[in-house]
Amino acid sequence: MLSGVRLCVRSLCRGWSVRGMSLSPRQINRWPSNESSEPPADSPRVLITGGLGQLGVGLAEMLRKQYGKENIILSDIRRPPAEVYSMGPFVYADVLDYKNLRELVVNNRISWLVHYSALLSAIGEANLALARTINITGLHNVLDLALENCLRLFVPSTIGAFGPSSPRYPAPDLCIQRPRTIYGVSKVHAELMGEYLHHKYGLDFRCLRYPGVVSAHTKPGGGTTDYAVQIFHDALSTGHHECYLCSNTRLPMMHISDCHRATIEFMQAPESQLSLRTYNIAAMSFTPEEVAEEIRKHLPHLRVTYNPDTIRQTIADSWPVRFDDSNARQDWGWKPAYGLSELVTDMLASIREKRTNAGLPVS
Repeated sequence: MLSGVRLCVRSLCRGWSVRGMSLSPRQINRWPSNESSEPPADSPRVLITGGLGQLGVGLAEMLRKQYGKENIILSDIRRPPAEVYSMGPFVYADVLDYKNLRELVVNNRISWLVHYSALLSAIGEANLALARTINITGLHNVLDLALENCLRLFVPSTIGAFGPSSPRYPAPDLCIQRPRTIYGVSKVHAELMGEYLHHKYGLDFRCLRYPGVVSAHTKPGGGTTDYAVQIFHDALSTGHHECYLCSNTRLPMMHISDCHRATIEFMQAPESQLSLRTYNIAAMSFTPEEVAEEIRKHLPHLRVTYNPDTIRQTIADSWPVRFDDSNARQDWGWKPAYGLSELVTDMLASIREKRTNAGLPVS
């Protein structure tokens, strides 16, 4: 039953088991010491879970340019749009179905796994049981798979992993966290489990704390920072945006291109350069009023009203206003390309083009 399975764990726990497989100490080995931690000379084989969310399709597109279309497999439990299906391999994958995931990893010779499946902050608060199941049980499934198959595993974390007792001006990589959402709690759990399995068993676990990610390519998905996407759509459609946060709520934000590039550069970084397993990455911080003012430089007619939503405002008020990402910059050379003005210019151009191509009016 264990034939062909290499378990990347330190020779330590007698009778340690994975999915019902009892292992003797002889069968438990640390990440192979005679193999380089660098990506193989041939292209990595990458599986992306939750691939139809905000981040998966764009990351797959960038990875395919580097490693070839057939080496990057996008997955989700939803039917993909025709254009996504035509871009490259797509498979059904439920992160709660361990057997299905295992077959995908083995049959496709996966070497990197990017785990994007999760319920976001506001949606998670409305669906506690489902968020706990997807965000934590799904995580444990991919952690076990990564251990069994010596995968390089990337799990994103979030600004939501911090809480009201965390430093806010700025939040460093290592500090008190104590989040007050199930999304944040599940991400802290992911950070700690990944770090634990790295130090105990040698798992090549990598994690970035994303700020709010701003993208023209996907619809808002239930996150607290999603106003920073919706405001551009509203500016070009009706000229009016009703914001669910207060006008002066400052939060860390990032253009999606910077987010993808940071993820790829981090995954490609040699292990010898990494002093941490979880890093903050940052680009800019702004308030709803500041982004509205920048948009008005292009669309002077934009009108913004504020109707704070209690749940989302409470969440936002517990988060940092700025990330300290000095360790990422020092260890593996992270540097953002987009500031606020570049972000606004790109978002307006991209959404205008999408609406025009779809035959929709542009305000």
